[in-house]
Amino acid sequence: MDLPLTAAVAAHLEVLNDAGSTNEILSERAREPLSTPHLSVLLTGNQTAGRGRLGRSWTAAPGASLAVSVLLRRLPSPSARGWIPLAAGAAMANAIAEQLPDHEVAVKWPNDVLVDGRKICGILAQATQDAVIVGTGVNTAMTESQLPVPTATSFAVLGTRADSDRLLAAYLRELDRLLVELAAVGDAVSSGLHDAVSRRCATIGLDVRVSLPGDSVLVGRATALDDDGRLLVLAGGVETAISAGDVVHVRPA
Repeated sequence: MDLPLTAAVAAHLEVLNDAGSTNEILSERAREPLSTPHLSVLLTGNQTAGRGRLGRSWTAAPGASLAVSVLLRRLPSPSARGWIPLAAGAAMANAIAEQLPDHEVAVKWPNDVLVDGRKICGILAQATQDAVIVGTGVNTAMTESQLPVPTATSFAVLGTRADSDRLLAAYLRELDRLLVELAAVGDAVSSGLHDAVSRRCATIGLDVRVSLPGDSVLVGRATALDDDGRLLVLAGGVETAISAGDVVHVRPA
């Protein structure tokens, strides 16, 4: 896989023919900081043991998608790190939108990128001892019959051939920019990240059904993101802040 634009942005780029989980492999690599600096990238077109949120499995036919993991060492303060997966979602949405200008590209809180309301990319951030790894899975050449669920989509299904190199380079540049500004300023509102994510967030304004641990369910209107990136849901006159770590599912009510 020839990725000159991506290689020019990434501090270190490793492309594997196949991999179990790119996040797990990069986590192992991260134990050697000198060889895996900030913005090191590991990717494959054939991930065989990927994982999503809450340990959900994620697989795709070889060559149908890109599994990309990015190592982040220049981190914002611990109180602001909940914004990292949201920043990744906004960055990837912007990169995808560059190649699909005639489609509506949005972020579904907390970790999916949608095109015309259908999922094209999932995001999973994992913390190591001194870094954060952000994994993304982008449906590139996946055919209609290969889609895992009817609510998914891909570049191919949309009639477009993905320029993976341009996509990844744009994603990395924007992700790094958003997080550098967040780390410098200290909070998502002042850095502009809160506004950048909110503009892309398709969940805001919807009536949603939030599934929580212990079979608890909250049904209400998603009104905004708070300063910590939590989803504010108004139900029965009471506004509740929902943390991404507490959510099983968020679906339209």
